[in-house]
Amino acid sequence: MTTAPESTPGSAESIPDTAPQTGRPLPRKEDARLLTGRTRWTDNIEPPGTLHVAFLRSPMAHARIGNVDASRARGVPGVAAVFTGADVADEQGSLPCAWPVTEDMVTPPHPPMAVDEVRYAGEAVACVVARDPESAADALEEIDVDYEPLPAVLDLEEALADGADPVHADAGTNRAYVWPFSNGDVDAAFSGADMVLTRRYRQQRLIPAAMEPRSVVCQPEEGGYTLWSATQIPHVLRLMLATVTGVPEHDIRVVAPDVGGGFGSKLQVTAEEVLLLLLARRLGRPVKWTETRSEGFQTTHHGRAQIQDVSIAADADGRLRGLKVDLLADMGAYLMLVTPGVPLLGAFMYPGIYKMDAYSFTCTGVFTTTMPTDAYRGAGRPEATYAIERIMGELADELGMDPVELRRRNWIGHGEFPYTTIAGLTYDTGNYEAATERALELAGYHELRAEQERRRKSGDTVQLGIGVSTFTEMCGIAPSRMLGELNYGAGGWEHASVRMLPSGKVEVVTGSSAHGQGHETAWSQIAADRLGVPVEDVRVLHGDTRVSPRGLDTYGSRSLVVGGSALVHACERVVDKARVMAAHMLEAAEDDLEFTGGRFRVRGTERPSAAIQEVALAVFAAHDLPEGAEPSLDSDAAFDPSDFSYPHGTHLCAVEVDTETGAVRIRGYTAVDDVGTVVNPLIVEGQVHGGLAQGIGQALFEEAVHDADGTLVTATMADYLLPSAADLPGFTTDRTVTPSTTNPLGSKGVGEAGTIASTPAVVGAVVDALRPFGVRDVPMPCTPERVWRALQEAQRARNGGEGR
Repeated sequence: MTTAPESTPGSAESIPDTAPQTGRPLPRKEDARLLTGRTRWTDNIEPPGTLHVAFLRSPMAHARIGNVDASRARGVPGVAAVFTGADVADEQGSLPCAWPVTEDMVTPPHPPMAVDEVRYAGEAVACVVARDPESAADALEEIDVDYEPLPAVLDLEEALADGADPVHADAGTNRAYVWPFSNGDVDAAFSGADMVLTRRYRQQRLIPAAMEPRSVVCQPEEGGYTLWSATQIPHVLRLMLATVTGVPEHDIRVVAPDVGGGFGSKLQVTAEEVLLLLLARRLGRPVKWTETRSEGFQTTHHGRAQIQDVSIAADADGRLRGLKVDLLADMGAYLMLVTPGVPLLGAFMYPGIYKMDAYSFTCTGVFTTTMPTDAYRGAGRPEATYAIERIMGELADELGMDPVELRRRNWIGHGEFPYTTIAGLTYDTGNYEAATERALELAGYHELRAEQERRRKSGDTVQLGIGVSTFTEMCGIAPSRMLGELNYGAGGWEHASVRMLPSGKVEVVTGSSAHGQGHETAWSQIAADRLGVPVEDVRVLHGDTRVSPRGLDTYGSRSLVVGGSALVHACERVVDKARVMAAHMLEAAEDDLEFTGGRFRVRGTERPSAAIQEVALAVFAAHDLPEGAEPSLDSDAAFDPSDFSYPHGTHLCAVEVDTETGAVRIRGYTAVDDVGTVVNPLIVEGQVHGGLAQGIGQALFEEAVHDADGTLVTATMADYLLPSAADLPGFTTDRTVTPSTTNPLGSKGVGEAGTIASTPAVVGAVVDALRPFGVRDVPMPCTPERVWRALQEAQRARNGGEGR
């Protein structure tokens, strides 16, 4: 129904018919401004009088800092100030680590600007504040620093050896912590097994590359500071800035404007954010910094970087008996916000979807003279899935079984849910059979195997490989009780509020801060359905701690599962308040009212009804309120789920490998995911596609490489290979649906699924193509050179160590 020009807000004539919004593929509301750039990125923000900041960064991975001579830099035209680490040493504090995973964890001080020693190439040693970015950059050239080189520490095993050079001399060790976990009789499981298989897998170091570089602006204001940052965590950042700098929390406002991607790399409290707040306080002027790409590659925290020693025990018929994982995790030079906890998120996922008798896991965190690692899309879960899915493929080969059949014999059946795994997690729902059967059908799995056999028999130089990944993950990172058991420094609840305006429009405020996920659209759909209003009548507000004072932000596929559920409860409270007023307006008992399609009706009668917009206007006017009622429908709610959610799926990848050149081409990729109830299929599809691109990037393209001195030699996009659209295949995707029981939406989270599942599927396919030649592994990324070398090494092994 079209609103007539003469209609008054809230009148029956102004209220259009509504249809269910949940499950509809609505185009994203925010795309018009995001895709055209007509929005506020942090780098667009420049208050009057802004000064620009540039950082001098160490070219050395490990060195003592001697004299820092900034006298010439201070004389460069346009320079307002120059600061060294010594100049801010008394006020800069230490960057926080919020996850002390063990009581004896070594947590070295982490100054935002190095004072006495640098421990990774790119660490800031001085900064220039100038009237424009060019003057600041010019002045950096005039700063002289005396460095006394110290040994670089790069190899994880060598770092733990007796007599190894320490990254932190005061700590006396490069071992940050040791975290063990076990369940079941591991020794019995392995000693009684018919087969024990051991493999070592290497998770290379990855560099996040969000579309928008990091940027920070800080403006001093009467009574406090406003800090704009391209961050995923405005609420966490506000608290941590107060903790580090001593500025009272209520004097800090943090705003995350539209943020162009993060993938975990902006789940951080960075040196630059702390330092810009300190500079604004010192100078009494707005200050601004935006990283260059090469600067970002050096100083945005890195991802993955692990060595995985995995052993699996099984009976001759393929039944799994036990699993052992010994993990070396590269912390880098310092422990950042959640650095030590990232590998432990994976600890609970190494058993995957499989039943077994025993499991043990030990993680050793290791300091190196490199940029610290921290959360990167999936955060521990991709590493775990890679290990279990790769070794399941190897076990199938050793047993002479089809890899899908081996998985069938060991996965949790759909009738066994809820199921408590050997790692101690209780999966609430799932149907691995349905997802796998659909994936096999869509991929033409049996036809692919037949083609593979024909190529092998014919000696084709281009071999076909099929990779299988049947995965699950724990996401919706939230249950505060469980996070407390893991010593995480905060809870995991989320907050939302709903404001019913007199005109019948709705404002939704969420503590979950978007950086590209489509919150404004999905939250509008949820509110529209729960309140019975048109989706275009809902405005979603987020990312500003003054507008949304409560929240725990966005990471771990928690936004919809936790934040969206908080919104559901807030909407329910609005309806409950409106019911009191509607009963008064309709002269009926509250229990006699039903609320459907946005209208209150007296159940079982033809009496007049009242739309929620009409109720909102009547409450605003407050001319005739029920006894004791307040003139507001506005409501808020916090939601803390009882457990994680557990999306799952089956991914199949078919690759062609040229055995003469090592070139790999993905011929087909099929992904069938189960993410529970879907609010917006378009958003889900986009998340899956983006996740696949990142997982394939790790499998085939990306790796951060340091030289022997610890210098990052892949510090530009010319050296660090990111996949483009031309490098990726078309994806075949589908979904099965088993709703979650741990949240009112029934959703399971989708932001990380594609990344988690795809890497083992792709690498498994490459190895599968090369099995006839004796290849059992190709280190990631599977570049043509590495594939070719793996073939040469396998041939030498077959020839008794001799070359061709």
